[in-house]
Amino acid sequence: MQPHRVASWELAGYVVILGFITLWPTPVDRGGGGELLMKVLRRLHRWGIPDWVDYGFVEAASNILLFVPLGALVVWIMGRSYWWVGGAAGLLLSAAIELAQFVFLPARYPSVADVLANTIGAALGGLLILLVMERGASVRNPARTRTL
Repeated sequence: MQPHRVASWELAGYVVILGFITLWPTPVDRGGGGELLMKVLRRLHRWGIPDWVDYGFVEAASNILLFVPLGALVVWIMGRSYWWVGGAAGLLLSAAIELAQFVFLPARYPSVADVLANTIGAALGGLLILLVMERGASVRNPARTRTL
């Protein structure tokens, strides 16, 4: 199977999983999940992790990490010339998710901060895969050195 076809299937699977995560009727941290996270954070703070590593930090970092694969897969499929499409896809998909949460899911809290974090994650994913692609191209086509 061709690499782009595999990446296209991976992207489709990723979007389905992302849909379940982001469009679930109740927030992820509702119930036991939020309590567990707060217990873990309190323990980490006792062990010396700085206080700025709090719920907001974990939420933002999670949003960034959640969208890294989107940017990477989009750039892998589109190609190096379209490196910027990964971030754009993150912005558009994230805005659509937040709008859907606002319109259809009253228990969810859409925010511009989530759109920003998701877009950053997708852009980072796109840039990371771009670096991998550039590295692969330079390994396949090493510059010839002249000898006397």
